Amino acid sequence: MSIAATARIHPSSVVDPGAVIGDRVEIGPFCVVGPEVSLGADVVLKSHVVVTGQTEIGEGCVLFPGAVVGEIPQDLKFKGEKTRLVVGKRNRIREGATMNTGTEGGGGVTRVGDDCLFMTGAHVGHDVQVGNRVILANQAALAGHCIIADDVIIGGLSGIHQFVRIGRGAIIGAVTMVTNDVMPYGLVQAPRGELDGLNLVGLKRRGVDRSDITALRAAFQMLAQGEGAFMDRVRRLGEETTSPYVTEIVDFLLAESDRHFLTPR
Repeated sequence: MSIAATARIHPSSVVDPGAVIGDRVEIGPFCVVGPEVSLGADVVLKSHVVVTGQTEIGEGCVLFPGAVVGEIPQDLKFKGEKTRLVVGKRNRIREGATMNTGTEGGGGVTRVGDDCLFMTGAHVGHDVQVGNRVILANQAALAGHCIIADDVIIGGLSGIHQFVRIGRGAIIGAVTMVTNDVMPYGLVQAPRGELDGLNLVGLKRRGVDRSDITALRAAFQMLAQGEGAFMDRVRRLGEETTSPYVTEIVDFLLAESDRHFLTPR
């Protein structure tokens, strides 16, 4: 066991001798920490938290009561192979949230970036790749192999189908099922996940220049109502735009994917 001298562990918690516990870590009552777990500096496990598997938690993360992080994938193909979960820095993992390790067939690593918030009951499935500053509201769930880019917000009780990509800055409304890729800065709502516009509020909050927001609005209008087939509109948009934000949308739509993508209504 490697426990920093400045760490504090409640006597009712069980910490395996193989675990690595960093500086100023706080482990509250009735927690369980497995043999292949590494907790970075200033990590806090409030109480009744389980961290298991080959799991790395970055510095400054806070795990709230009932969180279970690093358990095996919910995948019947999983046969006990060694896979990992890597969680970045300063994440907030709230009550009852769950994160699973990867699978051999999916690359072997589930990965979460920095400064994310996973609210009560949120779920991150096997082999998911989550960017930075992502928010999953209460009971939102990411199925296996999803890719969630930076600054995405997913509303409460929403579900993201396996292999779906959600582009940077997109927002998913509450109680929404998303079965296809979502372009960057998209706004998705309705029970079956319809691309209903742009995340203009998010763009403004991040201080995106007005000229880029205007370019994004014009690009969305062209994709929704322009002449020709949809992919022809995408390619023409890529040739005409000078906005890096619009170029990001074009590159996303032209990239290879295991799913189709949502198109504007």
